[in-house]
Parts: sequence; structure tokens; C-alpha cells
Amino acid sequence: MTALANIPVQLLPLAVPISELTPYYRNPRSGDLPAIADSLTVNGQYRAVVVNKGTHTGRRNEILAGNHTVAAAQQLGWEQIAATWVDVDDEAAARIVVVDNRTNDLAGYDTALLAEVLSEIPDLGGTGYDRESVDRLLDDTSLPETLELTSDGAGTGAAATVDYLQWGYLQWESKRVRITSEEVEALNAIYTRFVDDTNSDMGFGWHVLQHAHQEDETA
Repeated sequence: MTALANIPVQLLPLAVPISELTPYYRNPRSGDLPAIADSLTVNGQYRAVVVNKGTHTGRRNEILAGNHTVAAAQQLGWEQIAATWVDVDDEAAARIVVVDNRTNDLAGYDTALLAEVLSEIPDLGGTGYDRESVDRLLDDTSLPETLELTSDGAGTGAAATVDYLQWGYLQWESKRVRITSEEVEALNAIYTRFVDDTNSDMGFGWHVLQHAHQEDETA
């Protein structure tokens, strides 16, 4: 099959044979080809790759941005892909390759908004996410607001600030740890012993984080 059916009409004038393009000769990036191929299948090509003509480098038609997009398209049997062209020297080519990768690395997410957007998409095909990863995002955004404790029962006073402590998560200030079902059982046993020893659960979070616990404590 050709790529033409998967290239929007606005990009069709940019379509070139994939066989005429060459990968960047030392691309430091490793891409998730199955995820990219899934996106191409579901979404088609929604932006052009960037190709260097090679007048100044001696490497003709070298892909600077979109190396893995082209590789995934080849795996899908595409014969053409939309491309824009530059004609730069080695230094500029390297800069384009590096910054194209680096800007993705530096980007962040509003996790709550991302989870909201993904939860509204009935079919996650072509998004790069599966239901399990969306569920994890929803879990990570469902914790209550910070709880302020005036005392933790151990004389630390206002310093005892617990963000949240619940089964499934253990969080202290900015550090959050996901805990497994086995760890939940162990933590529950430690909690029970702590309450039995102190006749209170005040300061339990501090106790967990400040003291080592042996496996036989949970037996």
C-alpha cells in the first residue's frame, strides 16, 4: 500500500518516495516503533518529516526529524511520506537532530488534565496509551489535598506534615511511593502493632519513615 491514503490533502504536495530518503547517520534517539506505527495507522501522517538535501554534508536526502516515523511507515508498507526540506551543514544538521529530540524530553504534562483528556477518548488506539496506563494516571491524580498535622505525637510539632497516607500510596512531603498488595498487608500489620503499642495512630507516618521494620514484625 502507499502512504497517500494516510496523508491529509494539505500535506499531499509534500509527499516523496521513502526509498529516496536515508536515516540520519548517527541518530542518538531510540523510538517506540510499534507505538508510532499504531499512530500512523489510526491517525495517518499529521506532520511532515524534515529532510536535509545534503549539499553541504555530502549525505543526500538525510532525515533530520522523523527518523522513526519513516521507519515505522516502512514497516507498514508505505511507499511515500510527506517531507519538508532544508539544506544545512553538519553542525546545523546535528543541532536540528538534537533539539528535535531534546524538546520532547524537556516537555512536561498537566497530569490531571492529561488523565481527563484520555479518559474522554473511548478508543485509546493511536494515542500511545493503554487502559492500564490511563488508570495509573487517574490513580495518581486522585489523592486528596495536603493534610497539616499540628503534632505527630512525638514532639516534632508543626514539622509533621503528611501529604497523604493511604492503602495503595505512601506519601511524605513531595515523595510518593506506590505500594503493592503484599506491602499493604505488611504496612497494615505494622500499623496494628503501632496502635497497640501507643494506643493511638498519631505519628504513624513519621514512625514508618523513620524506623526500620523486620519481616517478622508482620507475621
